[in-house]
Amino acid sequence: MQTVKEPSSPRQRGRLLKILGVGFGLAVIIGNTIGGGILSTPGSVATYLPNAWLFIAVWVVGGIYALLGVVSVAELGTMLPRSGGQYVFAHHAFGDYAGFVVGWVDWVSTCGASAFIALVAAGYTTVLFPSLGGREISIALAIVIAFALLQWRGIRWGSTAQNITSLLKALAFMVLIVACFALGGKGATEQPIAAATESSTPLFAAIILALQAVIYTYDGWTGVIYFSEEVRDPARDIPRSMFGGVLSVIAIYLLINLAVIYVLPISEVAGKDLALGAAAQVIFGAHGDQIFRSLMIVSLLSAVNACYLMATRVLFAMSRDGLFASHVAQVNKGGTPALSLLISAIITVLFIVTGSIDQVLAVTAFFFVANYTVSFAAVFALRRREPDRLRPYRAWGYPWTTGLSLIGSLAFLAGAVKGDTKNSLYALALLAASYPTFHLLKLLARSKGGVHRGDSDEQS
Repeated sequence: MQTVKEPSSPRQRGRLLKILGVGFGLAVIIGNTIGGGILSTPGSVATYLPNAWLFIAVWVVGGIYALLGVVSVAELGTMLPRSGGQYVFAHHAFGDYAGFVVGWVDWVSTCGASAFIALVAAGYTTVLFPSLGGREISIALAIVIAFALLQWRGIRWGSTAQNITSLLKALAFMVLIVACFALGGKGATEQPIAAATESSTPLFAAIILALQAVIYTYDGWTGVIYFSEEVRDPARDIPRSMFGGVLSVIAIYLLINLAVIYVLPISEVAGKDLALGAAAQVIFGAHGDQIFRSLMIVSLLSAVNACYLMATRVLFAMSRDGLFASHVAQVNKGGTPALSLLISAIITVLFIVTGSIDQVLAVTAFFFVANYTVSFAAVFALRRREPDRLRPYRAWGYPWTTGLSLIGSLAFLAGAVKGDTKNSLYALALLAASYPTFHLLKLLARSKGGVHRGDSDEQS
């Protein structure tokens, strides 16, 4: 039986530290998933489906999709316990180029997400403190630089910050949810299902559009696999973190949406950019906005820290495998890939100061589900090619559960292309340009010498 080899590299000054447990796994999944999306998505979903039953149903279906994804990805995470996220699976299953595309897009989009979230947090800060008005960019830069310096100290500092901010986030959301149910009760007004979408959008199309928005909001449940070789017991802790994390997110999302429509009629939720904020104002009156924005700042800071941690591991893994400059795989004594963190911080800062975040995120959104599709396909490919490889966790219900996730991802991808053709075409152009870029970067990496080839490349 083939066993998983521990990755190593002669170019590393230090090594990744195997110190993380289930608590961190839960924290990074909650921190990475629950962010700005849950603020705006309920208003969009209610616009498509102004019926309470349909409104809640799409959130349940989105949660089931995420849960099915965990069933399959947890197998890959325990089979290939190497830090780097879905890049690791694509690289091992399909070779250098597939790994490069998945890793590069994941890294760029995660840096962009860090910048976007920091700017949103800065915007909420200036509303709470009007004297800071007009300094959003400076505040956002201060946030991302502060987290970069914190993580430079080592994974213990970064993981502690993640644990604390995610716990505060979860507690704050639960307090607000309890307040909504305790002090609300004027919502639940709904249109009949037949009348819910009597606009120009047919009911089926409205459900698909709402489901797309919900699935985007659930993105982040893979968080712990970016740190697989830093988890003390990946065979046990990765599945526990992923299932526990996604179930926690599903529970929080369902409670948030139930609380919102308990306080507000669903007709008032429709079109609201900040539906939860509107509910908080109803509950707390004049102080509702301050309470809500304070909650959101804590929530967003947790997401910034998680994105930084994840982006750093993706670039580190690519560098270690010879798909980026090999010296970027150096690790400091605190267990942080320092040069990878520095480059990720620089890109994040550039996104903030140039104002290019929205376009980058819109284009890379095409690859959001495409990366999941590659991971689900990797389960099939590796089951066939490496049937005897050690799999501490095996996907429950395989091949049906994995197949359903794969079909759902392909359907979602087709819907995304149809719904945003312009940015999808940009993404396809980016994909075409990635091939010569891949060969150029690989050539540059090899010209430096000392490129390490990990066990995930043995088939390439």
